[in-house]
Amino acid sequence: MSDLRVACFLDGSNLYHKIKEIKVAHTSEFNYAGLCHKLARDRKIVYLGYYIGVVKAKPNDFKGQQLRARQLHVFNLLRKGGFTIKQGYLLKNNGVYHEKGVDVQLATDLLIGAFDDLYDVALVLSSDTDLIPAIMKVKELGKQVEYVGFSHQPSFALQRAVTRSYLLPKEELEEFVQKDQEKETAS
Repeated sequence: MSDLRVACFLDGSNLYHKIKEIKVAHTSEFNYAGLCHKLARDRKIVYLGYYIGVVKAKPNDFKGQQLRARQLHVFNLLRKGGFTIKQGYLLKNNGVYHEKGVDVQLATDLLIGAFDDLYDVALVLSSDTDLIPAIMKVKELGKQVEYVGFSHQPSFALQRAVTRSYLLPKEELEEFVQKDQEKETAS
């Protein structure tokens, strides 16, 4: 095993929507920790962070309650996998929900971890270019930053900003979907 310490930063909403775009089923049963361990290769993972806007639903909002229940299920899976969940919120504007506070939390944790020497390599699974200024500072502090994107829709700006990039194809993402059969065997 390598001496390099890896911190994984997952943009939950970005990952969810990218998986949905390529029609990978069962996103609520996705093995997020397994994906991070594969991406870390033979390096030691010191942090698993999942950043997401929290679904809030009024008691009489059936669809909202269903979404909230699914999100709580995912949170439980993440916690079992060793993740720290950093929550932002969803703001409704003109009928459309926008995530607020999530990118700032992710960027802040990237910077604090670099300043406090908590990791050597940051694996950033997000296609959000708002993270580029933080990534540039993290690199200035002598840390490596690896962008993990999606082969069907890479962020070329992030690829240029990081130390290394890796694009996930659909087939590789499908490896981390826990099928009902596999869950029963694991129980």
